[in-house]
Amino acid sequence: MKNRTINLTPSQLLTFIFLFFISIGTLLLKLPISTTHPIRWIDASFISVSAMTVTGLATVDPGSTFTLFGQIVIMILIQLGGLGIMSFAVLIFIMLGKKIGIKQRLVMQQALNQINIGGVIKLVRNLFFFSLTIELIAMILLALRWIPEFGWKKGLFYSLFHSVSAFNNAGFALWPDNLMQYAGDPVINIVISSLFILGGLGFTVLADLKDKGTFSKLSLHSKMMIVGTLIINVLSMFFVFVLEYSNPKTIGNLSLFDKLWTSYFQAVSPRTAGFNTLDIGSLHESTIFLIIILMFIGAGSASTGGGIKLTTFMVICLSTISFIKGRYDIRLFRKNIPSSYIAKVLAIAMTSVVTVVASLFVLNIIETLPFLTLLFEVVSAFGTVGLTMGITPSLSLLGKLVIIVVMFVGKLGPLTLAFLMAKPQKPPFKYPDEDILTG
Repeated sequence: MKNRTINLTPSQLLTFIFLFFISIGTLLLKLPISTTHPIRWIDASFISVSAMTVTGLATVDPGSTFTLFGQIVIMILIQLGGLGIMSFAVLIFIMLGKKIGIKQRLVMQQALNQINIGGVIKLVRNLFFFSLTIELIAMILLALRWIPEFGWKKGLFYSLFHSVSAFNNAGFALWPDNLMQYAGDPVINIVISSLFILGGLGFTVLADLKDKGTFSKLSLHSKMMIVGTLIINVLSMFFVFVLEYSNPKTIGNLSLFDKLWTSYFQAVSPRTAGFNTLDIGSLHESTIFLIIILMFIGAGSASTGGGIKLTTFMVICLSTISFIKGRYDIRLFRKNIPSSYIAKVLAIAMTSVVTVVASLFVLNIIETLPFLTLLFEVVSAFGTVGLTMGITPSLSLLGKLVIIVVMFVGKLGPLTLAFLMAKPQKPPFKYPDEDILTG
């Protein structure tokens, strides 16, 4: 009897690896050594998925429910999910002096969302260099703030945990109110927000900045990410500040200095970071809707964040503007974006919308919670953000399972799962073209 080998596509292999580590994480978090009191399997699984997908949604309070061992497990899952399991595997191969095969490179290309297979191994090296360096620097800065408050042991661990959580855009915090007690603290606001902004830019952009140095020499992707991030963060801060200025439940009673800090932090956090210095449930509906939009847009490609990605959103906007102007190509920074990319971004956007709508439809049937809170929860899970209006612990068993699936899909990407289920087909022959009526 002949040995039969199982040939998996990069999408399939990536999916199964994620499921394997989620299962390991669930088992570890269910151990008595991990918790201060027994928790249900669904809650252990939910936290494991949330950590591996760097989301930050939690059905139990991580700070009081999990012991030091359990919190370390969560932190490791966040690091694995943020930097990528295959990235760690490639690093081990490099350290052992083993050759990286074409299949491993294809999986890395899929995991890091790269266009070409070339340069993937170099990107992995840069990924680890940047990540560990930035996390270490941030941990030291946070330790200067938290060691005097909590002592050496707790202060150092809290600094390490929140540094890892922030850079990987996970949004897990070890306080029941997340970071609300530090709403006006410049050190915490600057360090934590800098971490998730850098993580959200993407490793490709950070590597490009290291290699090129000046803005003019950067790739088109890097320029789009930097300019797009700056514009969307400034506009978001302005709108949060204006919309919540007189709200006594959020920033209405704060000083102007604290209002600015809090508006800034809450404006830049929704694009997949998940930390909050305000009570999300007390925000005006207009602000909540703005946050939903930001969560759906998400961070950058090859980053630790989720969403449809900022560049996807920008290409959709630019293609619309180009069409209105009577052009069929997209021009930006004296470069031309091929029209073939429009089909890809539309596919990403459409599969994402379908995922959110279908999940919201199911949750609306099985839960008796307000529509806006359910929409917020679904988009937060899909964008791997982790912000919530406080309904996560009160979800039913089926509701938690729906959110688990949405977090998983949001991390791997709807297109990745579509490729996973799709059967490879031979190139089709071409039918004749014919126009249709649209609009």
